[in-house]
Amino acid sequence: MEADRSIIEKVLALIPQQAPFRFIDDIVEIDEDHVVGTYRFREDEYFYRGHFPQRPVTPGVILLETMAQTGIVALGIYLLLKEGNSPEEISRMGTLFATADGVEFDHPVFPGERVVVRGRKVYMRRGSLKADITLEKEKGQIVCSGTLAGKGVSFDE
Repeated sequence: MEADRSIIEKVLALIPQQAPFRFIDDIVEIDEDHVVGTYRFREDEYFYRGHFPQRPVTPGVILLETMAQTGIVALGIYLLLKEGNSPEEISRMGTLFATADGVEFDHPVFPGERVVVRGRKVYMRRGSLKADITLEKEKGQIVCSGTLAGKGVSFDE
């Protein structure tokens, strides 16, 4: 069942990454098993100045981060809220990015393009989330995909 807009807004507010390193504009679907989010790579993103000045293209590491912010961080926050964790508890946590398995890059993403990230939960246990994630262009062309995992950790320690 798709979440209502109020829980989506709560999840978005709890995502710790902020500009200029936040690569999620919106969540269009989220439930206990999956998430779908979007991001438009603006033409003035800081990394395009050097990657590459004559033909800017989004770096693979940024695409991987985009996948993680939606497929691990946003979905993880949603699942923690569903488990009864308070927003205050969640806001004191960060995400330790643990693994990226079998990630393959098939197409470039250029300045101005909007991407859709789709994450499907493999498991969530003891604060660790593993998900199969794809990043695609608006018309469905898959840019990259793989299995990512992360763990919520306290920054208070």
